[in-house]
Amino acid sequence: MEKRTLIKDAYIINEGKRSKGSVVIEGAIIKEVLPNGEMPKKECDEVIEAKGLTLIPGAIDGHVHFRDPGLTYKATVRSESMAAAAGGVTSIMDMPNTKPQTITLEAWKDKMQHFAENCLVNYSCYFGATNDNIDDLAKLDVKRTCGVKVFMGASTGNMLVDDNHTLQCIFKKSPILVATHCEDQQLIDLHMNPYKGEYDLPIQMHSEIRNELVCYNSSSHAVKLAQEYGTRLHLLHLTTEMEMQMLESLNHKSPNITAEICVPHLVFSELDYIGQGARIKCNPAVKSNKHRMALRRAVKTGIIDTIATDHAPHLAKEKEGGAIQALSGVPSIQYALLSVLSLADKGNFPLHQVVKMMCHNPARCFNIEDRGFIKPGYAADLVLLKHTQPYQLDKSDILSLCGWTPLDHTRLTWKVNKTFVNGHLVYDKKIVDADYRGEALLFNR
Repeated sequence: MEKRTLIKDAYIINEGKRSKGSVVIEGAIIKEVLPNGEMPKKECDEVIEAKGLTLIPGAIDGHVHFRDPGLTYKATVRSESMAAAAGGVTSIMDMPNTKPQTITLEAWKDKMQHFAENCLVNYSCYFGATNDNIDDLAKLDVKRTCGVKVFMGASTGNMLVDDNHTLQCIFKKSPILVATHCEDQQLIDLHMNPYKGEYDLPIQMHSEIRNELVCYNSSSHAVKLAQEYGTRLHLLHLTTEMEMQMLESLNHKSPNITAEICVPHLVFSELDYIGQGARIKCNPAVKSNKHRMALRRAVKTGIIDTIATDHAPHLAKEKEGGAIQALSGVPSIQYALLSVLSLADKGNFPLHQVVKMMCHNPARCFNIEDRGFIKPGYAADLVLLKHTQPYQLDKSDILSLCGWTPLDHTRLTWKVNKTFVNGHLVYDKKIVDADYRGEALLFNR
């Protein structure tokens, strides 16, 4: 007999509604979702009193860089998945720019095996498109590969795909979702030309070099390619008002196109360089408050589809310097969900929109099997949250190997109480079960 656990009398946020009720977990799945006052059909082995707590589906983060293999001095699958569980994230999708890059079928298989052996939460890994591996697209494991990642700018080595013929082939031939990093590399280079030979530039210049047009020129090009070839396109980390207007103009005319906003761009603006410096340097860059407010409105109105983290750990010393010298990337996964919920508390958007875009919609966009919702028969990926008085995070609680996050400057109003992955209690009030291993995500295709 599989263990039955009753999460009793929680406030459940699910599919746009907030109601009091209880959930029965049996083994790895949700067995019953009970309205307030209704009792389980059978006796439960364990009862978790959740009065006053909020229960949501586990967050699904479609955009992380766990740096493993090859960059394990600043992050590992184990350390970052521990941070994910502590942050209420129960499933992740890892990007291909590791060492070696995940640009061959063998490298993808090896990486998936590495995650199987080390990841505490559920997982999938992107396949990285290059100018040289288009023939491999037809050989992808479409059931277990979350997507094909295309760097249309701002990348290194042979992962930069800026040749239009190559892009056309990728958009035409990919059998699964294409996820794009959209920045116009030629325009970036043009903006950098006046500063050739400079050792460094003030950090504020990063947002000028990678400005609104850098992003829009590239993302609008990706949209045109997807419309031409009928590609299933997912636009990653959009940052500008122009891109939000572009999505609004599509108005469901292109249901094959979805888009993501990342937490740093919702939380920070270029004004935060004053206190944070290069700690908030990322690609695409954080932009002015005008753009940040456009992103927040897009969450409120539902123009955007998903919220992810782009969790990208670096050592603190690698973030020293300005627009040239400091590395780009922000570690955020442990406090991302809490930060967005706290933004909701300030009236930026409703709580149910956070759940929709961090739990429901990632499951819908990637066609993940039986996850992302609190429904009988679905995987018991669940998070119990506690609403609190405003507080600043305790840096000693940070589980990411790099040991820091720029979110330590924000005021949070939520805490993760418990995180269940496939019915298993992986995180419980600062205690992590580091021996548990998640499952490979499966996609309905």
